[in-house]
Amino acid sequence: MPREPLSTTARWALTSLALSMLMPSLDTSIANAGLPILATAFDATFQQVQWIVLAYLLAITTLIVSVGRLGDSFGRRRLLLIGIGIFTAASLCCALSPGLGWLIGARAVQGLGAAIMFALTVALVADAVPKARAGSAMGLLATMSATGTTLGPSLGGLLMASVGWQAIFLLNVPLGLLNVWLVYRFLPADRASGPRVPFDYSGSAVLMLTLAAYALAMTLEGLMWPLLLASLCGAGVFILVEMKAQSPLIRLSLFSDARLSSSLALTLLVTTVMMTTLVVGPFYLHRGLGLSSAMVGVTLSVGPLLSALSGVPAGRLVDRFGAQRIVPGALLGMACGCALLALLPMSLGLPAYVLPIMLIAAGYALFQAANNTGLMAGVSQDQRGVVSAMLGLARNLGLITGAAVMGAVFALAAGDPTQAPATAIASGLHTTFGVATALMLLTLIISRVQATTRDSVNTAQPL
Repeated sequence: MPREPLSTTARWALTSLALSMLMPSLDTSIANAGLPILATAFDATFQQVQWIVLAYLLAITTLIVSVGRLGDSFGRRRLLLIGIGIFTAASLCCALSPGLGWLIGARAVQGLGAAIMFALTVALVADAVPKARAGSAMGLLATMSATGTTLGPSLGGLLMASVGWQAIFLLNVPLGLLNVWLVYRFLPADRASGPRVPFDYSGSAVLMLTLAAYALAMTLEGLMWPLLLASLCGAGVFILVEMKAQSPLIRLSLFSDARLSSSLALTLLVTTVMMTTLVVGPFYLHRGLGLSSAMVGVTLSVGPLLSALSGVPAGRLVDRFGAQRIVPGALLGMACGCALLALLPMSLGLPAYVLPIMLIAAGYALFQAANNTGLMAGVSQDQRGVVSAMLGLARNLGLITGAAVMGAVFALAAGDPTQAPATAIASGLHTTFGVATALMLLTLIISRVQATTRDSVNTAQPL
């Protein structure tokens, strides 16, 4: 049965959301390739310029849930316009930075704008397109996210080499101005809501400090355990604060719904596994298979590129067959890819590495489209912002955890990856993806429990 085409207004509204996902995704990775250039420009050490990346990621991680909740009460379209404005203005400040401290501060403010854009873009899909096209829209947003992250390093390197480091930030100014106009012109105005509820400042502050402690624990090796303990205590304090709050940042009753709890757990585990491919891959390709740096870069782009190309087709499959049918198949495909890498003989060379990576990437694209569509379809209007933000938070925490924990597993199994021989690197890859396979089997169990719970409840209430 042919689908009804989108109206012109809906197409432009979806374009605005796609751009709102592309811009912050691009800036997640665009500065990475230029860290050596930035270190020279500001006469700084590598550890110092790393904060250009960390400040942005920390701001997103700590603020995304709070701004998502604020969007539910303040107006999602209105707050998205503000977020794009903050992101654009901060990008200009980054380009005009006279010193490293100024640049790091501007990147943190840019992260605030990015947090708003990440938190509200998915939540606004229901207002932009008909329900029957939600899966395709989610697939497009997944494509934009993967495209931005994949394109960032190469585009950043090209702009820095040809124009200068300021260009990687100035790029956002015309894009941001265009996006402000698109959102203002084509996204539906915020619906009138009931009485304005007070914002949970206490819960927001505790959650931000807790998430900051966890994120820093994953990046500062010397302080890992004290910061992990602090984040655990912070989580306990946050629960107590939310139990007493008049209008809590996150309604704790949400977690009693299996759809939300399982979707967040699946997102965290799946993104942890996806980050594993980016942590282990460069060492296996360079030191294990002996590829040149150029070939390593090309090979590493295969997975993200396939995820980007698979996003829209994955969304169409979700629209046709339903999210509940797609999620288990996507997880099974990723599990099989991880298992193949865990058993990979080095003698089979590059093709034996690339094919499982392609299987993992395609499964990830399917999972994102199906999981996000299935969850957001059951969310009430007044909770879309915070639930969308929690999905973004689970993704960010998965990426941080994958880089730290799975990187530690690889280093433990292979020794120092920068010095280890090819055989040790191969052993490290097998061990790390053995752990990744176990994580994917856990996702299949969670998915099965979710399906069983859903089948036992004939009429699920909105979150």
